[in-house]
Amino acid sequence: MKIVALLSSVTLCLAVPVVAQTAEPSASRAPPRFEGRLLVSVSDADMLPSAYKDDLLGPAVGPDALSVVRLDGRNADYRAVEVAVSNSVAGPPSSVAVTPDGRYAVVIETVGARRSAATTRLSQLGAGRLISLVDLRQPEKPLIVQRVEGFEAPLAVAIDPTGTLVAITHRAKSGTPPIALYKLAAGRLSAAMTPTLPDWKPGATIIAAAFHPREPVLALVDVSNAQLSFVRFATTANGDISLSRWGNTLTVEKDSYLVRFTPDARHVLVNGSYASADFNLEFSGAPRGSVDSYRVAASIDADNQPRHRFVDRVETGVIPEGMDVSPDGRFVITANLERSTPRPGDADMTRYASMSLIRLDPQTGRLKRVGDYAFDGALPEMAVFDNSSRFVAVTVFSQFDDPRARGSIDFWRIEGDPLDPERVEMVKTRHSIPVTRGPHTLAIVR
Repeated sequence: MKIVALLSSVTLCLAVPVVAQTAEPSASRAPPRFEGRLLVSVSDADMLPSAYKDDLLGPAVGPDALSVVRLDGRNADYRAVEVAVSNSVAGPPSSVAVTPDGRYAVVIETVGARRSAATTRLSQLGAGRLISLVDLRQPEKPLIVQRVEGFEAPLAVAIDPTGTLVAITHRAKSGTPPIALYKLAAGRLSAAMTPTLPDWKPGATIIAAAFHPREPVLALVDVSNAQLSFVRFATTANGDISLSRWGNTLTVEKDSYLVRFTPDARHVLVNGSYASADFNLEFSGAPRGSVDSYRVAASIDADNQPRHRFVDRVETGVIPEGMDVSPDGRFVITANLERSTPRPGDADMTRYASMSLIRLDPQTGRLKRVGDYAFDGALPEMAVFDNSSRFVAVTVFSQFDDPRARGSIDFWRIEGDPLDPERVEMVKTRHSIPVTRGPHTLAIVR
């Protein structure tokens, strides 16, 4: 949550033994490396995980940072290059989005910066407004090219498949629509457009947004009313954007944080955390979470509107805040906070977090939990699949033994048993990239 000049890098060997790649993990080993172009994460350096429970910010460990990891495989050493970009963990893990071509990242700040050393409590921080546009065309030298003062308390940022439209949801006040749209062209964000959101109830919080992979459609999660809706966007004669309802509204589970389309857009997935979405309240008493799947445009009604329908629900670990769908559409991963947020020694604390791996049937949308995989690390807010769908990168906010130490991006692989096609395991590798303490949102440029 601080803006200071910073440019640093950390190196780490990420060599993995070369093995053959085939389509199914149940009958193969993972490919030789994490596949993709870039990993981009943001770290909130002011926070400790325990602030959610005791309201106490930790000692600052430097400025907030955006970290860029180049994955082009030109050498065996992956490294995180960092630039200071103000951001906040006090929201869903949707604080950074990247354009599909990897040229730009947009970063939002839900809660404002700590202004002085006298600010020691999370509750003392005001609402954030800052939107930062970061040029990634030279990944080894990320550069902030624009700062915009947006609406108060932004929650989620998403970029459309063309890389030209940015959607940012925020906590709406005085009847202001809870979503702002920005055009992105020539490395600049336009002035905000605030179209009327169909069927929006004043005061309701839109916590998550995702663009349809092929249609001019946005999926939106209203966490206040536990609803999932879809809107179609169009450009008006004067160049503004209008929104219209696209099909029926669906009921989702309590305290959902993210919405994700499958790669073929047949289905959409929503996670349920059953934990407070206020972010300033204790949520260590939450039960196991869930992931729900919904068929998009399962049918067309008499008014030529799509009808979406619920398909399936599966249980996850506790507080599955982060979620991703594999590029092959066959797996879902959730990053589960578990009860890792209290201070060490707290009776409510578990000294582990976890990830849940879920099988997804791309045709039917049916879900089957493979298992929960615990690991040593606090507040893992986000996880993403690589291009092969056989590796997962997960953020680790901090370590239990020293909450002030650096955070990390850790790597796991999905393995199968050639003699048991039904068996699938998640294996934590020895590879981990250090980043500024507090990574909480992670995006991949494919």
